[in-house]
Amino acid sequence: MFLQRLKQYSPRNLYGRAALILIVPILSLQLVVAIVFIKRDLEDVTTQMTATVLREIRLLELQGQGAGSQVEYLTRLAPLLTPLQMGARFLQPQEAEPQDLLAWYEFSGRVVRDKMAKDLPGFLAAQFPDNREVRIFLRTDLGRLELRVDRRRLTAAAPHQLIVTMVFFGLFMALIAFIYLRNQLRPIKRLAEAAQAFGRGRMLPYSPRGATEVRAAGSAFIDMRARIERQIEQRTLMLSGVSHDLRTPLTRLKLGLAMLDEEEAEPLLRDVDEMQALLDAFLEFSRGASTGEPEPVDPVAMAELIVEDWRRQGKDVMLGEISGSGEVMLRRQSMRRAIENLVSNAVRYGTRARVSVSLTEKSLRIRVEDDGPGIGPDQRGEAIRPFTRLDSARNQNLGSGVGLGLAIVVDVARAHGGTLRLGESSELGGLRADIVIAR
Repeated sequence: MFLQRLKQYSPRNLYGRAALILIVPILSLQLVVAIVFIKRDLEDVTTQMTATVLREIRLLELQGQGAGSQVEYLTRLAPLLTPLQMGARFLQPQEAEPQDLLAWYEFSGRVVRDKMAKDLPGFLAAQFPDNREVRIFLRTDLGRLELRVDRRRLTAAAPHQLIVTMVFFGLFMALIAFIYLRNQLRPIKRLAEAAQAFGRGRMLPYSPRGATEVRAAGSAFIDMRARIERQIEQRTLMLSGVSHDLRTPLTRLKLGLAMLDEEEAEPLLRDVDEMQALLDAFLEFSRGASTGEPEPVDPVAMAELIVEDWRRQGKDVMLGEISGSGEVMLRRQSMRRAIENLVSNAVRYGTRARVSVSLTEKSLRIRVEDDGPGIGPDQRGEAIRPFTRLDSARNQNLGSGVGLGLAIVVDVARAHGGTLRLGESSELGGLRADIVIAR
């Protein structure tokens, strides 16, 4: 459970995770070393130095015993103060009671204060105003005594030098590691960009680089891309060849039927025309999304032209909500064909159609809605499969078709790295078809 919650806060990209793997050991090592150094070495050294000063303070107290006044007390201490590098004075009665003076980062000072409070009778307070001097306050029979001691006799001169040096070189080595890590991850990023572009129908020049494993993955991607391109080309050539070869006997049939009586040949001519329409649909499907190269296209302008073309044909097609503006890398002819297929289905099975465009920084959505019978939720998965006809859900009187209209739209959307989503139009009441493409 804890690991699952921790996963939610971990970086999503490879560079962030690799950086985290690098930073965590460095910080952990520095933290352990700092704790060990502060808790053991620095604390032990400070305790030993404080014990030496404590013995000197006890010597001063013995020297001053029996003095009748503060002046006599200080006079007795004078011969020892200079060798011991200390200063002494009695606080005046009007002076406030001394309190400890320790900064929040003063670790060594707290060790000194705790050691003196424990082992020095009459201890009142310890003050660390700066890095040069320490003031120790004692209670004596003659009053409150202040002793000034050189700080270097109580604490190490640079107690944090090791930590500062360790942190500096740790950051320096981490920076070098980040630069090296970035160079190692750059081939992986290029591979991901090439794969993403290929999924959206664009070809980026790519050559395998980097470590052996990355080169192997890059070579496998290039081979896979080549196989997919050959497969698409073979499919296109096969379906195009079949469609083209079947046109010849259909043409002969038309010529033969033209010589028959018009009334007798009419039903047969309708069958031939329907077969011709089916062949055209096969040929259109065989071309798929391979028509043209990706280029900057204004989807709003494209939608406006499509709507205008259908309105000139007398169809009730209108332009819906438009949000956003700009250009998107699209195969113009393929995308136009996909939108045309959606509008054709809309006016075929309904009386009205509406085309909407929503363009954001991350995605493009082209929506076509109609007021027809729609497609049930349980049949939408089947509707986008090739050669599937949902005649029970649509109006059979308007023709059954070949079942490739939505399949072509799906093919085009996937070639652009997107998808086709089917739903119910909340305003027109019919089918709602959304082509969603990531930018």
